[in-house]
Amino acid sequence: MKECRICLQEIINKELIQAIFSNTKDSTVASKVKVRPIEIKGELLFQETLYRGTQVFHENLTAEAMVDKLEGYLENLFRQAAISCEKEEVNILISKKGTCTIKRKKKTVDAGKQAPRDLSHNRTKQYILQEGKPVDFLVGLGVQTPEGKVAKVYYDKFRQINRYLEFIEDILEKLPKDRTIRIIDFGCGKSYLTFAMYYYLKELQGRDIRVTGLDLKADVIRHCNELAQKLHYDHLDFQVGDIKDYNEENSVDMVVSLHACDKATDYALEKAVKWGASVILAVPCCQHELNGQIHCDMLRPALKYGLIKERMAALFTDALRANLLEQQGYETQILEFIDMEHTPKNLLIRAVKSNSMRPKTESASLAQLTDFLQVDPTLQHLLQN
Repeated sequence: MKECRICLQEIINKELIQAIFSNTKDSTVASKVKVRPIEIKGELLFQETLYRGTQVFHENLTAEAMVDKLEGYLENLFRQAAISCEKEEVNILISKKGTCTIKRKKKTVDAGKQAPRDLSHNRTKQYILQEGKPVDFLVGLGVQTPEGKVAKVYYDKFRQINRYLEFIEDILEKLPKDRTIRIIDFGCGKSYLTFAMYYYLKELQGRDIRVTGLDLKADVIRHCNELAQKLHYDHLDFQVGDIKDYNEENSVDMVVSLHACDKATDYALEKAVKWGASVILAVPCCQHELNGQIHCDMLRPALKYGLIKERMAALFTDALRANLLEQQGYETQILEFIDMEHTPKNLLIRAVKSNSMRPKTESASLAQLTDFLQVDPTLQHLLQN
């Protein structure tokens, strides 16, 4: 690992833009780590942002201490590091046998056009898609002006798009690298996030992908296809159809379902499991089913209030969905998609295919919960069948 340490010593300086360590060996320790330089009271430090489940931890270290820590990560925890500096891009790969491979690519830098970097501790959040830099699909959808300025009425949407891309960034390593990645977006609607996903994976990451968006609204689908053709997004298409009846694929790598209404989310999840999708991203919407079923004497003092019952039913719906996916061999998380102040539909179910199944005792616990609530969720029937 000597060459890895030498490389880290060369790049952990003020020219570092960001380093992302991923492909973890143990997600209970950390799923990902990001590092960036910061300046506090005139001293150059390096801030580590460590992601563990739904938790995020920060630590500021000197360059020498950060090199020691990152070297340990490459020896014991992470198999990959993607590092962006002012003058070069660096990729570090660790094989299963511990062999270190380093690839470095020089950037073409125009010093006259390079803006001074802000290393302040409280600097503005750096989005994957940045304001002031026009992106073709954002301009086409009206989110940005041709100059790259985000329209005021679309700023929450702009933040949502970037948050969504961060979730995709987290699961990149789970998608195949040696063939076309097949992606289905169920209930794509106006497809802001579908276009964002395509742009990020195809244009920014250079992945070989084929994406299909499905929705019931013919006029919306027509508009999306027109924009995809105008932008020359050749491997992105949109179709009119019902999630429940969609049977045109035998294998899909990633299934997305954002705001598919009520039981439509269950049909999307069932199809993802049937295809053995490596990744599932679902933002459920309008969870009515359990609201009409839930009956529990012990919870009656809370359930007698309609709003409380509605919210509890929605949360139980998604908790049951997450557990059912775990029984099918998925590592599942429920994460905050966007701040509650911007949209109440703010929970995202992220499931990644795992080789391990859940213990039978947890299946029994789940059965006890459904009996306690006196509910019979659709997804449970779909997966049993």
